[in-house]
Amino acid sequence: MDLTERQIQILKAIIDEYIETAGPVGSETLDKKYNLGVSPATIRNEMVRLTTSGYLKQPFTSAGRVPTPVGLKYYVNNLMKAKELSVADEVSVKEKVWDYRNETDRLLRETVRALAEKTKTLSMAATDEGDMYWSGVGNILEMPEFFDIDITKNLLSTLDEYSYWWNIFERVGVTEDALHIIIGEELDKKPLLPCGLVFINFNSPRHKGVLCVIGPSRLDYPYVIPVVRYFGGLVTEMVNSW
Repeated sequence: MDLTERQIQILKAIIDEYIETAGPVGSETLDKKYNLGVSPATIRNEMVRLTTSGYLKQPFTSAGRVPTPVGLKYYVNNLMKAKELSVADEVSVKEKVWDYRNETDRLLRETVRALAEKTKTLSMAATDEGDMYWSGVGNILEMPEFFDIDITKNLLSTLDEYSYWWNIFERVGVTEDALHIIIGEELDKKPLLPCGLVFINFNSPRHKGVLCVIGPSRLDYPYVIPVVRYFGGLVTEMVNSW
């Protein structure tokens, strides 16, 4: 389905609001907060159309909507405005990991720690040698989606499952020099449907690896994506000197 300009405007507003609040977004909120220039009734009609076409869904009996993985991917690819890191941020990140550029294990440990701190998510690194590193478990406990103990337990239990994660990375494109987004059902585990991740590959003459952040499907993509991309480029720069 080709979206109209009005539908695009409404979809973007809903996803921006959902990323900020973690809750279903109603027409009243959109009308009051986003100056869309149309009536609440028109907004509601367009929300119904976006739901029918698979970009939104209606959780429970709420009158509000949340984006589907399809809607979130459309947002990332077409609508979001990336919040690039400042030069000061780039310098501070580089200073935290540069001294370990010749020590694989320490480099990846420090990198995931810095990435978790910067994105306020759970971060992970994995290599084709079977090594895994993660940091920021406490960060996800601040997010409403993970107040559900079952979701949190299922996510944390997978951190020991190297083959599960590496299979996902390989399926999506661990050999490609690109950034990837995996949401909901693409994680191949029903308990992880509320989750999303952003990952980027790094390659050295001897290794293939992945750097990623994990959180709710409503990750702050405009901020997280540039950060992951920068970290990925930094690690690639360092490991290529090995």
